[in-house]
Amino acid sequence: MIGRNKTTFFKDIKLRILGKISSWQAKLFWCGGKKILIKVVAQAVPAYAMSVFKLPLGFCEEMQKAIARFWWGNNKDHRPIH
Repeated sequence: MIGRNKTTFFKDIKLRILGKISSWQAKLFWCGGKKILIKVVAQAVPAYAMSVFKLPLGFCEEMQKAIARFWWGNNKDHRPIH
């Protein structure tokens, strides 16, 4: 049962997406490669949960921020591209 506190239920999905994105950070990708990874993997992982449950707004915002950081290359070690 999910109940009122949905953040703990979706924590596994969040950790899977963040784990995949963090493993991609070490590799150098062209824009096309980044675009494919985001569409195929990062947006497909929560697809089933989104079809069954209404995701919390905070969860969606965190995933959007993580994907944006990957896309623009915002890392603590170096400055972003833009």
